Amino acid sequence: MPEVIEANLYDYPRYYDLVYGSDWKAEFDFLIACFDSLAKRPVERIFEPACGTGRLLYRLAKVGYDVSGLDLNPNAVDYCNQRLERHGFPATTFVGDMVDFHLPKKAHAAFNMIGSFRHLTTEAAARGHLQCVANALCKGGLYVLGFHLTPTVRQPMDEESWSGRRGHLCVNTHMWTTDRNLRRREERFGMTYDVYTPTRTFRLVDEIVFRTYTVRQFRSLLANVAELEIAGVFDFGYRFDSPVELGADTEDAVFVLRKR
Repeated sequence: MPEVIEANLYDYPRYYDLVYGSDWKAEFDFLIACFDSLAKRPVERIFEPACGTGRLLYRLAKVGYDVSGLDLNPNAVDYCNQRLERHGFPATTFVGDMVDFHLPKKAHAAFNMIGSFRHLTTEAAARGHLQCVANALCKGGLYVLGFHLTPTVRQPMDEESWSGRRGHLCVNTHMWTTDRNLRRREERFGMTYDVYTPTRTFRLVDEIVFRTYTVRQFRSLLANVAELEIAGVFDFGYRFDSPVELGADTEDAVFVLRKR
């Protein structure tokens, strides 16, 4: 049996980045298409709340965007800033709360692609986040927000797995539902990283709590932030030429919100 370590998985940015950074290209191309086609002004400054390791930020910087971000986890922010500097860009990410932040200069676009929004477990926190983003955007700017909705006509997805390999390091992750309470709007997930190196094999174990959203519940939340409107909805295929219609069976959703 491998060594088992109870941990905050976000404290291990190298492993996180290996797993979630491997399929960056589809998201990257999708973001560029959104910026070019749906923003009502040229996009130059981009901001990522809950930026993690900056797997997309540094690549956006490499094609000419002015990027910045925040994250609650200082390990992730250090990893992201070191990566930016390694590629010749300033260290522009900072430790901060996605519910309460201010930018020195408004962004033309922002994005949060892999469900970090659902870490905000109360309506007040979620509304505060969307309002902060709206305040941080220029008029006509975009917020690309991706997360899992709860379908109301079928059982939601209960587990997911991902794998990543770089050189002699391999990480396999698994996430599964341990409890779902739709009345409390809460889902709990177990999550593991199985880490394989040439000299060591071990498992990191964590629990994640997410807020649930049906289509109606997200629309109701968004109605409280008058500055933001839905400019398009897509799925996790990230095909800009294939928008989707929201319905009772929608689960994977990428909302492109635009500031009025």
